[in-house]
Amino acid sequence: MDSESIILHGSPQIFNSENYETWFIRMTVHLEALDLWEAVKENYVVPDLPANPTVAQLKIHKEKKTRKFKAKACLYATVSNTIFTRIMNLKLAKSIWDYLKKEYQWTMSNSPPLLN
Repeated sequence: MDSESIILHGSPQIFNSENYETWFIRMTVHLEALDLWEAVKENYVVPDLPANPTVAQLKIHKEKKTRKFKAKACLYATVSNTIFTRIMNLKLAKSIWDYLKKEYQWTMSNSPPLLN
């Protein structure tokens, strides 16, 4: 199954501000399975290509850029319309992830801290 099929068929339920901790864990695993977690967690910079890039450099550059966009698309696709309107102006998947974590992580009283 390719990553597009997983995105369409195996995505976590839509997050609507309830049960953040469950969504967080499912979403983290989902992004890891799609090889997109690095784009969220590390927010790496995709360097500009050199003057005469090799085919390998072009491929790596495109893959890194695409992962950042796919991670953002996954986050957009797994939140309610209400939450989407709050995050739609955030440019990076990392910014979206951090916003959701800040807003919703401690919604359950006495919850233990989760993975970072």
